[in-house]
Amino acid sequence: MSGAPAEQDRRTETITRGPAEALAGLLDIDVPAGGLPPLWHCAYLLERRPHSELGPDGHPTTGIPAPPGPGRKRMFAGGRVETHGLLRYDEPATRTTYVSATREKVGRTGPLTFVTVRSEYTQGDRLKIVDESDIVYRAPGSGVDARVGSLDDEPERAEREPSLRLTADVALLFRFSALTYNAHRIHYDQRWTAQEGYGDLVVHGPLQALMMAELVRRAGTGVLGSRFSYRLVAPMVGPQTFTVVADAAGPDAGAEVADVFGTVTARSAVAPLSR
Repeated sequence: MSGAPAEQDRRTETITRGPAEALAGLLDIDVPAGGLPPLWHCAYLLERRPHSELGPDGHPTTGIPAPPGPGRKRMFAGGRVETHGLLRYDEPATRTTYVSATREKVGRTGPLTFVTVRSEYTQGDRLKIVDESDIVYRAPGSGVDARVGSLDDEPERAEREPSLRLTADVALLFRFSALTYNAHRIHYDQRWTAQEGYGDLVVHGPLQALMMAELVRRAGTGVLGSRFSYRLVAPMVGPQTFTVVADAAGPDAGAEVADVFGTVTARSAVAPLSR
């Protein structure tokens, strides 16, 4: 395991089947056989902060990562997941999380702070998963230019096959927030969304990443033994049915997500882990 800095969150829990059953129910599929599927670890070993430590937007005001200043708005930008092995059920696992990088940048909406949070998952003294999440904090008052979709809109026809579709209605967004212990109000509180410059509820970036990994798992060889990289390229705003399609080179190369208007909102790539 990489040498971690002093400020870190470390927790050990048994990988029970309950969260996997809940996630399978949300996706309307059976629980996959074998170990925990790649990226399903998003529902495990979660930090459960006291409610009194949450800010107005629903995120903790301290911890990993801590907001760089008052009023800064948090966005999920992408990440990378290395799957060295599957987590086994009914056995303890340990997650160690820390900030591995921070950089400042100025965009068209003002100052931006990019933070990379690294989590290492071990089980039986073996490194199983390395998950790096890129989070960006933008300035107060900055808006977001995105079309607002709805469940009444017919999604664009998939350009490539294989493909998946998921209806992200209000109930599903709320359930995914609850399952991943994500209290960010842009995903379930329509009264709050305007505070952060959105026209409606925002579909989670990690949910889009999970669905891209699911397409690779169901239609290709999967991401075990690979590095799954993904990037959120546009907000998906409004409860809607979105589409996941395979990369032009096939599902083993990655996938992308398109909103109900056909706008690509996320892209991913799969590459073998170096030996």
